[in-house]
Amino acid sequence: MTQPPQIRSSACPHDCPSTCALEVEVHDGTRIGTLRGAAANNYTLGVICTKVSKYAERIHHPDRLTHPLLRTGPKGSGQFRRIGWEEALDRAAEAFLATTSAHGSESVWPYYYAGTMGLVHRDGINRLRHELKHSRQVNTICTRTSESGWMAGVGKIAGPDPREMGEADLIISWGGNPVNTQVNVMSHVARARKERGAKLVVIDPYRTGTAKVADMHLAVRPGTDAALACAVMHIAFRDGHADRAYMKQYADDPAALEAHVATRTPDWASAITGLPVAEIEAFAKLYCETPRAYIRTGYGFTRSRNGAAALHAVTCLPTVTGKWRHKGGGAFWNNRAIYHWDKTLIEGLDLIDPATRALDQSRIGAVLTGDRRDLGDGPPVNALLIQNTNPVTVAPDSHKVRRGFLREDLFTVVHEQFMTETARLADLVLPATMFMEHHDLYQAGGHSHIQIGPKLIDPPGECRSNHEVLQGLAPRLGATHRAYGMTDLEIVDETLRVSGWPDAATVMANRWHDAQPDFDTAHFLNGFGHADKKFHFKADWAAIGPNHHGMSALPDHIEVIDSATQDRPFRLVAAPARSFLNTSFTEMPYTRAREGRPTLQVNPEDAARLGITEGARVRLGNARGEVVLHARLVEGAQPGVLVAESIWPHADHDGGVGINALTSDEPALPDGGAVFHDTAVWLRAEAATLAQAAE
Repeated sequence: MTQPPQIRSSACPHDCPSTCALEVEVHDGTRIGTLRGAAANNYTLGVICTKVSKYAERIHHPDRLTHPLLRTGPKGSGQFRRIGWEEALDRAAEAFLATTSAHGSESVWPYYYAGTMGLVHRDGINRLRHELKHSRQVNTICTRTSESGWMAGVGKIAGPDPREMGEADLIISWGGNPVNTQVNVMSHVARARKERGAKLVVIDPYRTGTAKVADMHLAVRPGTDAALACAVMHIAFRDGHADRAYMKQYADDPAALEAHVATRTPDWASAITGLPVAEIEAFAKLYCETPRAYIRTGYGFTRSRNGAAALHAVTCLPTVTGKWRHKGGGAFWNNRAIYHWDKTLIEGLDLIDPATRALDQSRIGAVLTGDRRDLGDGPPVNALLIQNTNPVTVAPDSHKVRRGFLREDLFTVVHEQFMTETARLADLVLPATMFMEHHDLYQAGGHSHIQIGPKLIDPPGECRSNHEVLQGLAPRLGATHRAYGMTDLEIVDETLRVSGWPDAATVMANRWHDAQPDFDTAHFLNGFGHADKKFHFKADWAAIGPNHHGMSALPDHIEVIDSATQDRPFRLVAAPARSFLNTSFTEMPYTRAREGRPTLQVNPEDAARLGITEGARVRLGNARGEVVLHARLVEGAQPGVLVAESIWPHADHDGGVGINALTSDEPALPDGGAVFHDTAVWLRAEAATLAQAAE
């Protein structure tokens, strides 16, 4: 008789804002069935995205890597042979040691990111880096510009409890698309709509899935969000909605701000954003007259050269209007600061040598092709150890990235779950576990729960976890940190205890631990995060990053974006698709069927002018490269704005070139950060398409 599945608790490792609490069907202790959101968790509320609910397709996929592989043919040929783990670890260690001996320890670059959000298995690679003095990594590909913008005004990465969205009268999704990327946000929006008649406003350059269900959608031009925010502040002062008593107590220089935005009129903002003046006025009136207005900022609008300035301007809005005082009011980006982790054990923070150079992860193409602006006076990078990321597809300026990986003098080890495009360019490919095949510790960026994801089943074949791979390399490389003698669960337990949280057994018994601060702390009624306890209208950009020249201290639109020109008249947004997460989930039959094929959303006015029809092949490009996609004629974005929801692997595109061939690796102001949504391109119909139209 078939036994019913066990229902086990876990946490989703794929998305830091949501980090959904999960209930997992485990069949016979060996296979995963359906995944559901944990109904008892008052943030997840039983809701998870469809792609994770079907995770069995991924974890039991027949194409998973299950054995170490050694390259036997040219780089990129896909020619490998199976080897054993001992040989694989020996070869990797020999190459790293030889590189260090010939060029110095900084010629080895351990490279990672957030394919898993688990603190042990994501960040443990830094322990090896720090002990062996390999090149450090500046994490810029996701949150860097948001961090800069939020810290400029607020001074602490935290904010009002995200569950308060359900108690708001107005929720503003600014530069995010939670229908695609943070589905739990929509649960709290639905509650507020049902119980309070709340309104949802979406500010985004195109009609996203979230915009389609909103009460108001403001389709700004990409990179112009700060202008809209400044115009709303202008209206707040003009129409008597500025909370002067609040600003006097909690802000640094309200008088300077008021004088500054006096010229940032709706007409001024309309010319920059492309929004009608009436839309700007209507939005400002709704916002200013609603005390319980909760701004949920996304990451998308900060992925621009002026993204930090844009987020700073948005955070000024609840300060000018005093909305931080209200339950269901204020603004929120991330709760990172509430967890006060001591990650010394996980990352070997006691071993950091600050003299060791730090390389920008978003500029991996520049690093691997020898750009001295990145390498400084140090050696080239001649060896890579890659975990939890697929930079050949995900990193900007992907033609340059690929050229770097094809260097014959570069030795690359990729620890992966599938044969990604990065893995195909490796010398050694090591098979990795998935999150239900090891223990790990999770924090939530978008709520307040600490969770442990326990090992539920054994991995297939010879897959090893990130920590196990580091344990295998450490003695071969002479690394002796005590964490290599501990299990992943022992590291989880000690990290919890030394950070002031309940131990692992308690967290697992309770399923999660809620770390949300009290109301006054979360709403900054005890003061903001700066030393003077004030919100800073005047941003000290020089203290945040070196590339601050030309940035306005007071909130403003900064014209440093990759503006449209006569030769490149379109602005491209490379937004996340609903069924993928970067290149994770692109291997699942369900998600591939749902997304169909790589497409480009084109405004019908632009399409008519260029002779582009629905489904036609189109080519877009700039100095970095060209990409072929299939057109979708879609209303909801301004003329001149193109949208490619991705990231499809390069191989799925006609011509084998993916969307990041067009995106720049130029750092955002003032402290770096990838600028994926700040790209000017030309567009044309393919010649075959035009010929068919003529017939």
